[in-house]
Amino acid sequence: MNYNRFLISHNRLSMNCRPSVFKFASTADIDNLPGIIGQERALRSVNFGLSVDSNAYNLFLSGYSGTGKKSLAKSALYEKAREKPVPSDCCYVFNFEEPECPALLTLPAGKGKELQKDLKLCVEKMLVRVLKAFEEDKYDEKKSRLLNKFSQQSSLMFLELENKAREQGFTVTNSNGAISTIPLQEGEVLSQESYMNMSDAERHKLRERGLDIQEIINKTLRHHEEMERVLQLNMKNLEQETIREVIVPFFAKLFEKYRNYEQVVYYLEGIHRDLLSNADLLLSQGEKAPMNMFVGYSRRHFLRRYHVNVLVDNSKLTHAPVIFEDNPTYSNLFGHIEYEGEFGILATDFSKIKAGSIHRANGGYLVLNVLDALKIPYVWDTLKRALKNKQLTIDNLSNLLSIGSSNALQLSPAPTDTKVVLIGEPVYYYLLYENDEEFSKLFRLRADFDLVMDRNQKNIKAYAHLISSQCRQNKWLHFTPEAVAAIVDYGSRLADDQGKLSTQFNKIGEILQEAHSWAEADNSPLVGGEHVGRALSENRYRASLYNEKVAAAILEEKLIINTEGFKVGEINGLAVYQTGSYSFGKPVRITAKTFMGEKGLVNIEREIQLSGRIHSKGILTLSGYLGFKYAQHKPLALSASLTFEQSYGGIEGDSASSAELYALLSSLADIPIRQGIAVTGSVNQNGEIQAVGGINEKIEGFFSICKERGLDGSQGVIIPQSNTDNLMLDGEVALAVKQKKFFIWAVKYIDEGIEILTGTEAGEADEKGRYPRGSVHYRVNRRLEEWNLLRRNNGKSTSRTIRR
Repeated sequence: MNYNRFLISHNRLSMNCRPSVFKFASTADIDNLPGIIGQERALRSVNFGLSVDSNAYNLFLSGYSGTGKKSLAKSALYEKAREKPVPSDCCYVFNFEEPECPALLTLPAGKGKELQKDLKLCVEKMLVRVLKAFEEDKYDEKKSRLLNKFSQQSSLMFLELENKAREQGFTVTNSNGAISTIPLQEGEVLSQESYMNMSDAERHKLRERGLDIQEIINKTLRHHEEMERVLQLNMKNLEQETIREVIVPFFAKLFEKYRNYEQVVYYLEGIHRDLLSNADLLLSQGEKAPMNMFVGYSRRHFLRRYHVNVLVDNSKLTHAPVIFEDNPTYSNLFGHIEYEGEFGILATDFSKIKAGSIHRANGGYLVLNVLDALKIPYVWDTLKRALKNKQLTIDNLSNLLSIGSSNALQLSPAPTDTKVVLIGEPVYYYLLYENDEEFSKLFRLRADFDLVMDRNQKNIKAYAHLISSQCRQNKWLHFTPEAVAAIVDYGSRLADDQGKLSTQFNKIGEILQEAHSWAEADNSPLVGGEHVGRALSENRYRASLYNEKVAAAILEEKLIINTEGFKVGEINGLAVYQTGSYSFGKPVRITAKTFMGEKGLVNIEREIQLSGRIHSKGILTLSGYLGFKYAQHKPLALSASLTFEQSYGGIEGDSASSAELYALLSSLADIPIRQGIAVTGSVNQNGEIQAVGGINEKIEGFFSICKERGLDGSQGVIIPQSNTDNLMLDGEVALAVKQKKFFIWAVKYIDEGIEILTGTEAGEADEKGRYPRGSVHYRVNRRLEEWNLLRRNNGKSTSRTIRR
């Protein structure tokens, strides 16, 4: 039979880029790549989402690592941000009416920092000027007049008291501020002896006069206290008037500068009133005294209330902010309040309030990794609340959990009118969509990033511009056309498709850097094709330790894999193993045993729970094929077992289902299979061979075993015809195919594959359902008929036998 029609020629085993398509000597001669490539759908989605002004149209950039999500976000967001105005500054200041509730000021961009600077300079100069004013002669004269007046009035008052006391026969003494009366007799102090010689009537009269004098003293003292109060009030008024004369010119400038900002004017008026009512603290100089430390601290703490805490400073922005938060802890994202120790306790004030990324992104864009936002406690729920309300009150996580000090501040919410862009893999989008009902209301737009793009002239040239950009950005050596062509071919290998290029630019970047390093080691001025080849081979070598150990076990026949001869019911399947980012293929020995019975197909891996769901589905599909093919007019009476020999781990996927069916047919027909051929491809109930993944790794894995044992022209691989576009094989495989030392067949139906494997015609049923004598299907059908007849005769032998 002619099987050449199924062979794939060597020139179809890969798609090689010709260096001649590049019209440059090196990538130094071409421009950088503008933006990103291959993600038109995602770019269109992002641009639309950014144009919708709604807190429901936040974005989720869905794609795998290295597909350019962050680069596209940066490019698109900055472009859109340039069209938007710079948002306002946010400041927290002291609230003079409610000290525990700091006031929030919103000012045009740059005005917050300007107000902070102006007020700080004003207060510093003003304090210096106030202290000087209290040292001037003008103040001393006014103060002296008040004190002298008080002294004169006090002297007159006590002189009048003395006169009234003498009229009643008493004198008044003042000792250490205590006033006492002493009775007189003929102008002299009454002695104790004289007092005792008085009659009772005289003593009684003396006591009555003493009481009258005491009442006069009490009135005098009350009047003196009133005089002292008036003096203190006058002194206070003098201090305030002195301070007012100093500060009015300073504040006049501030009022004039900020007259258009109502919040600032109201705040400055509060400072003005507060300064006048706290003159004593302003004038405290920290005299040498035991309580000096506490007086100095009180003054510093008091002056802090005139500080402006610029929560969000947009003075350096020229457009709306774009914030990439790479460490979205609760405090980094939503702000926090700092504490400091004060005499053994933790204290805080408005100046300790710190903004988070979401506040700095107000009026612009905030970019987060969704996994980071989900795995840090309380971040996700707080983020949703900020997006819904467009404002958020700053607080510490410890206060929310009631495990820290109670926060004495009652803050006004800070604005968070921010469009959030989440970056993550598709699985996180689907999980959130299904399990969080608020997610779909807040993130209505998803931008999907593809892993591949078309391999056309436009994108091939874009690859060259990408390489040029990377070289300039990272200061790498530039690449020759041969090197660029090798990278293009590597892009198709990553995509597993001759007509596609990979958009996993992080993996492309790794090879670019390694090729640059090899070129530097060779002292080469440019990176050539040989350096890219070296980078690829070294990259594979570093990751292929397990692959080599498996291959060694096969070559040492510890793992039994036959690559020559013929065997009934045995075939080489192909499997792909993943070790981190590296994947490799290796052959697996599949055996089938068939015998009379009614158990049907027994998947040994499934019986011991090593078979995955998809693999088990593939086995059940074989039962459907056998029933459709051979049990149209009789019951399907057989028992068969299938297993992956020397496989001790889980098995998943249906890519070996065609190999399993070939082994079954071989066992039933008792026709040996060529052991030098390995098979991959899934099969459906109609016997059609379907595409599978990892086609290149599978072919190269079997080829390497055959090469080590010696290629004799009888070895090869059967693959699905629908996988031919996925071939991007190593040049060594293509050369062996060209030299007819190794073969690759592409089949569409199970019948085509069985003919290649057995060298026997598969056979096609006629209108009566009969197969050509000697064909594979004929022999299978006759075997099943024989078993069915034996079953009906209770196992007694009959004269009917299968003709070989």
